[in-house]
Amino acid sequence: MASDLIYLDYAATTPLHPDVAECMRQVQSEAYFNPASNHTAGRLSLAIVNNAAAELAKLLNVSLTTLLWTSGATESNNMAILGAAKQREHRGKHLITMRTEHKAVVDVFRFLEKQGFEVTWLTPDSDGQLSSDRLEAALRDDTQLVSIMHINNEIGTVQDVAGIGSVCRKHDVTFHVDGAQAAGKIAVDLATLPVDLYSLTAHKFYGPKGVGSLYIADGISIEPLMFGGSQQRRMRPGTLAVDLIAGLGEAASVARRTMADDLSHLSALKQQLTRGLQDIDGLYINGPSEGGYPGILNVGVKDVEGESLLHALEPLCVATGSACNSQSLEPSYVLRAIGRSDLEAQSAIRFSLGRLTTPDDIETAISLYCQAVRKLRSMTPGAAL
Repeated sequence: MASDLIYLDYAATTPLHPDVAECMRQVQSEAYFNPASNHTAGRLSLAIVNNAAAELAKLLNVSLTTLLWTSGATESNNMAILGAAKQREHRGKHLITMRTEHKAVVDVFRFLEKQGFEVTWLTPDSDGQLSSDRLEAALRDDTQLVSIMHINNEIGTVQDVAGIGSVCRKHDVTFHVDGAQAAGKIAVDLATLPVDLYSLTAHKFYGPKGVGSLYIADGISIEPLMFGGSQQRRMRPGTLAVDLIAGLGEAASVARRTMADDLSHLSALKQQLTRGLQDIDGLYINGPSEGGYPGILNVGVKDVEGESLLHALEPLCVATGSACNSQSLEPSYVLRAIGRSDLEAQSAIRFSLGRLTTPDDIETAISLYCQAVRKLRSMTPGAAL
């Protein structure tokens, strides 16, 4: 990476932890075998896969048998939502999700609408929060599935998964959670949370890209989307990527050891960043000003357009919204859902912080942001300077 870059886009992806990289290197050179093979070499790779599953199971406080390996959260979300909706179609064809979900959830529900399902798209409050009462009021006799994100990838809202899940259990509704921004970052105890399906991906918590997992609670069934082998209880067949799975397991192990320190580190950095930006005239926070995930701060500012601001901030690596939607010129649908106008949404910049972010990085970010806002406002007639 270029030495002058300051990377503040950890919500898009995180760097490999050195222990993860070394673990994967060893597997690639010494245990590249097919874990489905019934010979000594195959059993060696299978043991590595099982060890990774044990590490992930400890991180989530679940049994190994509840976990499936996938290529990442997008696949996990598709498996969970499509598989659950089809499995319980006899129960009803009414589904519920939120307007602020990731595209890997939104687009699946759009597809299901075309298949004859009816979807209720709930709008959160101005902080991005969905109350249990709001959800319960939307339930119907034919509601069979609810899908709500744990931590919002654009504004850092942490949903009340326990409260929402309790409502779903009360009404016998399957509850799926997109945990891509939460797993490995905050405590996720699936032994106590009333969650039926939970999606995650390794590259959001310092593991490799291309591997993730889907938690399927005991007693929950989903229809498979893929066919072609007996691996993973025929739910997700195919030869397992042993090196990637080992990397996910190691990342889970590291996360379990460092989570408390990570959260303390991020909280201090977010406070520093918020203080440094608060004197900018016309600046506002998108999402929760308190209580959100400390690794994400999304801000907007009057009289400045976000795409121009993004380029003016280089070599600072930040985002105007979700990485999956970064090529779109449309203002963020997440910000519009929490009440921002198109102009307000277009001025948004998301700072997302991580383990390697330093206080000096934050100070540089503050300086670059303030300079960029002043410069762009000086080029806009009538703008407040």
